Amino acid sequence: MVAGVDGTGTDVGEFSRLLAGHRVAAGLTQEELAATAGVSLRALGDMERGRTRGPQRRTVQALAVALGLDGGQAQALDRAAQSGRPRGVRPGGAAIGVPAQAAPREPVRRASPGSVRQSALALPRDIADFTAREGALAALVGLASDDRPAHPRVVLVSGQPGLGKTAFALHAAHALAGRFPDGQLSLDLGGMSGQPLSARDALGQVLRALGVEDAAVPAGAEERAGLYRALVRERRLVLVLDDAADESQVRPLLPGAGPAVTIVTSRNALPGLESVHRLGLDVLAPAEAAGLLARIAGRERIEAAPDATAELARLCGYLPLALRIAGQRLVARPQQPVAHLARQLAVEENRLDLLETGDLAVRPAFELSYRRLPAESRLVLRRCALTAGPDFTAVVAAAYAGRSAARTELILEQLVDAGLVQPATPDRYRLHDLVRLYAGERLAVDETAEELAEARTRAGRWILDRAAGYGLRFDPEHTEDGAGTTGSAHLTEAARWLEDEHAEWLAAMYQAQQAGRYREVIDTAEAMHWFSDRLLSWGIWAEVFHLSVDAARALGDRRAEPVHVNYLAWTYVTCLHRYQRGIELAAEGLELAQESGDREQQGWALTYLASGLRYLRRHREATDAFHRAADAFAELDSRSAMIGRLVTLRGAANCLRESGRAEEAVDFRRRALAGALELVERWSSPLMNLLAAMTAHELGLDRAALKRWPAAEKAYRQALVHYEAVGRPDSMTKTLTELGTALIEQGRAEEARELLTEALTDLSADGPRPAPPRH
Repeated sequence: MVAGVDGTGTDVGEFSRLLAGHRVAAGLTQEELAATAGVSLRALGDMERGRTRGPQRRTVQALAVALGLDGGQAQALDRAAQSGRPRGVRPGGAAIGVPAQAAPREPVRRASPGSVRQSALALPRDIADFTAREGALAALVGLASDDRPAHPRVVLVSGQPGLGKTAFALHAAHALAGRFPDGQLSLDLGGMSGQPLSARDALGQVLRALGVEDAAVPAGAEERAGLYRALVRERRLVLVLDDAADESQVRPLLPGAGPAVTIVTSRNALPGLESVHRLGLDVLAPAEAAGLLARIAGRERIEAAPDATAELARLCGYLPLALRIAGQRLVARPQQPVAHLARQLAVEENRLDLLETGDLAVRPAFELSYRRLPAESRLVLRRCALTAGPDFTAVVAAAYAGRSAARTELILEQLVDAGLVQPATPDRYRLHDLVRLYAGERLAVDETAEELAEARTRAGRWILDRAAGYGLRFDPEHTEDGAGTTGSAHLTEAARWLEDEHAEWLAAMYQAQQAGRYREVIDTAEAMHWFSDRLLSWGIWAEVFHLSVDAARALGDRRAEPVHVNYLAWTYVTCLHRYQRGIELAAEGLELAQESGDREQQGWALTYLASGLRYLRRHREATDAFHRAADAFAELDSRSAMIGRLVTLRGAANCLRESGRAEEAVDFRRRALAGALELVERWSSPLMNLLAAMTAHELGLDRAALKRWPAAEKAYRQALVHYEAVGRPDSMTKTLTELGTALIEQGRAEEARELLTEALTDLSADGPRPAPPRH
């Protein structure tokens, strides 16, 4: 037979010339055509060089589609391929008249047992400055230590882009090399590429690396998988399968038995992959991040700037890829201070641009994952960037996404599996800082200004409406729930939501203010007023009431303005302890309330004025203001006014005790406590019990000032009972301390020690502590 011609005189090189000609005409490289047609690059090269006698019809059809051939061109290509196929053989490879499963198979030819063609899939070099991951590495090494495992060892290393999964897997494979003398292989599955490697082609590469000759590699994926499992059954081999796309790509590459260890890396959680050991990597700890920067940029340089290094690591989100890029930028700029790079990265709009050096970049790492998401998932991810807090619920994300809560939760779980969203708690999610920046960039590119404005407005209104509804549960005029009772669980639910979502509703207030939706701002702040008493140490109340004052003034609402100026005065006196500024605001609130004829607001303005004066130890002026406030409240008949009268009595009593007139203070305090207990009797609620608890505690202080220790003990114990009813055991600390002092003064030091020890233990726990026994 003449070379290039079969027994019939047909030129078998026609197919290779046609194929190469069509590829060149289409402007495709071999790599591009192979990826589009789903064939291996090696197979395509053999076809174009005439080494393949006659590819199967389904392969030719895939090539024709990828090349965009018309019907006639495709038929001509197939006819050329047929000329190289053995006569009397079906396209599937079995001889005519012989069942396909009985077709003779050429014996497998491979190199000597145990040998590996390391040049094919040899491990890339280990990273010399690999840092941290000690726990994960120890777990993997421990798993690999069993010489005769009952089941094949498969380890899945997953997590968000940039965590260093590939670096960890390769480092682990190098660490295991001594235990696995039959070879260490690494195969890039291209999971994030446009055309991930098929399981069939991946098996082909692995089989060739294991010594199987090209001609002996089976055609089908199942046959290749069976041969692979047979070859590795007795081999001590490490195989790294990097960047897996999904479960179906990985399963055929997993051994059925034997001592081999397979390390799979993927951005996806691959939840459907059975019987695997899962290692979920996370960002580095601050100290680990600093250590990585030191190993890259030089320990002396990094240790000389600890504060700048800590800030640089924080701005990198402790993400290994970002830290490596930052470290390499420092290496390339040996004269640049660490603080200079930290200052540059502090500008959010430039951060992702700066986190790029050479062929290392953070943004493309996120881009690969983002582009593979369905359109709805991309939208939800983008809208998560609109949330204001460090984490968020599916319900809040749904408000921004314009989807139902159930649908949004499903998509968020899929985004968790894809490594783009992290679970924060069982019902909350979070975005890594750099992912949030990237999602924010996509918002500006993929959505119009009108769409974003609509999303913010819709979500903001929903959040403020929810916040106002929960806040009103603490208002003494709105304490009853739908069943006509004031349930503790009802208030606990409200408090938890308001605390957990405070970043969201505060941001929504700012957005409403900027959009001119002033009434929403005023209504939300009004609803928050009584809830604010529960969290005096919060730094946000000044922001809340500054917004509401500005909103009232923008609307020209002369009734709302004194109310919210008074709330702001309360904030400065009670929360910020800026007494002089609080006094000035209270005086302003009083003047506004007098202009509008609002006696209740006059009473509250005088109360806050008096409180500020008292803290400045101007007791005579303070007492006078408290009395004037009591007169204003006496003219009114409302729960708020009754509470106001109680507050003024307590304030006057405090002035008396602090002026050395404790006997008179006791008389005032008894009246105040009687009023507080009346409020508890009429409207039992955490707020009323809190007022009773504070009043009883103060009565104990009055009696302690008179050295009446048994009477002081009785008052403190009464305070503890009401604090217990509030459900806030953390509020008991001062009362317990004073109670301990009263016991010691009565010669009961051992009892005091036991009480305080028990209290310290209970207050450190999450649950409420029982009230101490009465004596």
